[in-house]
Amino acid sequence: MTTLYGIPNCDTVKRARAWLDEHGVAYTFHDFKKQGVPEAELDRWLASAGWETVVNRRGTTWRRLSEEARAAVVDTASARQALIDNPSLIKRPVVQWSGRSGATVGFDAQEWASLAR
Repeated sequence: MTTLYGIPNCDTVKRARAWLDEHGVAYTFHDFKKQGVPEAELDRWLASAGWETVVNRRGTTWRRLSEEARAAVVDTASARQALIDNPSLIKRPVVQWSGRSGATVGFDAQEWASLAR
């Protein structure tokens, strides 16, 4: 089954969930706030998409970090720790598509249409 990872009050996650519902894609929702960050999955996302893609530097969580904390995120290891400490830093949503290796990071309806088939 497809798994959508995110935070329920995130507008992009809301749009993504609506898209999945409209296109009849069955999925489970993994709430980072309630269920935490699955570290083995995080490692796979970092390996496949790269830490620069997985870290959301445009969000309020990133802006709220101290200058020192932001400057310390320089590679996969430092990004991993920052993402575990601050799950809201993960660019959302992350979707593990049923029957496919790898996950998508962020919402792209055009890309998703090809993956949801």
